[in-house]
Amino acid sequence: MKALVFHGSGESAWEETEDPGLQEATDAIVRVDAVTICGTDLHILKGDVPEVRPGTVLGHEAVGEIVEVGSDVRSVRPGDRVLVSCITACGRCRFCREGAYGQCRGGGGWILGHLINGTQAEYVRVPHADLSVYPLPGAVDSKDAVLLADIFPTAYEVGVQNGRVRPGDTVAVVGAGPIGLAAIATARLYTPEKIIAVDLARSRLEAAQRLGADAVAAAGEEAEQLVADLTEGLGADVVIEAVGVPESFETCTRMVRPGGHVANIGVHGKPATLHLEDLWIKNVTITTGLVDTHSTPMLLRMLAAGRLTAASMVTHTFPQDRMEEAYDVFSRAGDTGALKVVLGGEQHDALTIRAS
Repeated sequence: MKALVFHGSGESAWEETEDPGLQEATDAIVRVDAVTICGTDLHILKGDVPEVRPGTVLGHEAVGEIVEVGSDVRSVRPGDRVLVSCITACGRCRFCREGAYGQCRGGGGWILGHLINGTQAEYVRVPHADLSVYPLPGAVDSKDAVLLADIFPTAYEVGVQNGRVRPGDTVAVVGAGPIGLAAIATARLYTPEKIIAVDLARSRLEAAQRLGADAVAAAGEEAEQLVADLTEGLGADVVIEAVGVPESFETCTRMVRPGGHVANIGVHGKPATLHLEDLWIKNVTITTGLVDTHSTPMLLRMLAAGRLTAASMVTHTFPQDRMEEAYDVFSRAGDTGALKVVLGGEQHDALTIRAS
């Protein structure tokens, strides 16, 4: 099959690689029909995630069709159209029993495109399939559904839920890329009084307004002043960090009100300074997190019911064999205006499953 293979910092290629096969009785093989690129994939290519070894197929989000399942798989069968979650869950370890699937110690967690071959391929092996793929309603379009593999549950769980967004809150979202936009869309479910979006790119601020931001500002002193002006100098009740650089994190800690919450979503490749000399007296809660995807079934139901906006975030579509071009477009979002790129939709020849 063809796949996007990581070859070390700054190097990857869409090339021939070995077909996946069943390795455990709990595995499923999925023919990938739609896949997207995540900001985390860019961090991997920059060398920020050293656990990813050269030779690994990248990607952790997909929609596709089940073509083979192991003997212990019960929830799906060949022919089912499914969402492949970014998080794999064994369902048996302490963390899975608590619903903290991102911390799975039974061979799950974030493994696709990280510790094992991922989804940016024509086929993918999904371990622990019963809890790691989700059957899709026929009415849900693949390019919409694939956004629920990662960015929507991540924004909702790590940003909105961890930040404890409540009705009437002022919510500031620093970073209006895909994760930040999904945070805006899901924060609206809690009817905050105001949502303020902060970013450097005008196109992303315009997208934030389309998705429900009440006010927008360019990153820097302008944004901090806007938050102060709109809150009578108190600061935002919840500030969501959706960039992953030290400057944006420190901005968030300056924007939050005493007793407020800073919810960090961004993937950080460098240390950020925690200014405890200012924060120790402010009763501020700072949370971090890897998504657990416990909200995925609910978000899928809301998407199918038309209660969740996803389609407007897809700005570019490509066939799978233009993966490298899609990466280039996505990595230059400031020039290209890319929010989310979706690849796929093509049909492939049947896969011959090999005995493991």
